[in-house]
Amino acid sequence: MPRKRFSTEQIVTKLRQAEVELGRGLHVPQVCKKLNISEQTYDRWRKEYGGLRLDQAKRLKALEQENTRLKRLVADQALDNAILKEVASGNF
Repeated sequence: MPRKRFSTEQIVTKLRQAEVELGRGLHVPQVCKKLNISEQTYDRWRKEYGGLRLDQAKRLKALEQENTRLKRLVADQALDNAILKEVASGNF
């Protein structure tokens, strides 16, 4: 089966649909088949986005992207500092 990337909004919507179907008495494998996702994907999504509303999920993704960007900046700056220390000590 080809891999599909779902947006945060789509994930939250699918989780809401799953909750409705589970409330109607369907079992998790049946719900996953109806939503065209695997049980493993459902469990992972539920763990990450379980009780979030749509706006909270969007905010979470934005914060994760910002965190990744800041970590990259810190790594670059640490590398620059190490290079400057090496040059300043005269051991090149």
